[in-house]
Amino acid sequence: MATIVIIGGHGKVALRLAPLLVAQGHRVRSWVRHEAQFDDIRATGAEAVLADAETMDAAAMATALTGADAVVWSAGAGGGNPARTYAVDRDAAIRSMRAAEQAGVRRYVMVSWAGSVPDLGVPADSSFFPYADAKLAADDALRGSALDWTILGPGTLTLDEPTGRIEAGVGSGRPTSRGNVALAVREALAQPATIGKFIPFADGEVPIAEAFAAL
Repeated sequence: MATIVIIGGHGKVALRLAPLLVAQGHRVRSWVRHEAQFDDIRATGAEAVLADAETMDAAAMATALTGADAVVWSAGAGGGNPARTYAVDRDAAIRSMRAAEQAGVRRYVMVSWAGSVPDLGVPADSSFFPYADAKLAADDALRGSALDWTILGPGTLTLDEPTGRIEAGVGSGRPTSRGNVALAVREALAQPATIGKFIPFADGEVPIAEAFAAL
């Protein structure tokens, strides 16, 4: 099976994703910023790796990605600080893409958001604008890379129980369970049909595998 690196391994989506991948027999290496998070990572069955994407350069990232078969970007600054939002959600994300290319890791899945489109529809003076702008810049960089990429665009994230069912192709604002996002990442990694696609989605009625197969 594959070795999969999750960047942002202590996030709410990542902590749900890791055990799904481990259950499939994959080796999962989850990057975290603090050793205090190691126990939470190990409880998922993943390997905890101390790696701060915000401060690492591309060369250091490439070294940490050695031997991986796929990368999942699930990190984020969490909002509130525009400078840090750009540093993590745009700059560090783009460095991780360059690092993946340097390390020979072809497969890359980005967890973005459903509104990450050229006409953002977010006013420049909105507190949400730095996040939307940073994510779009990172997504565009991924589209322009040589990687086998998939960009997943969930709607408004919730802590609802996952249903394994979504509606693909919908815009932002629709509730989307973080558990369903984790299931969507797992399915994207398994389905070559998702390569080269931006997939906005929200909770719905179609099984995820079926929704992705119809893309």
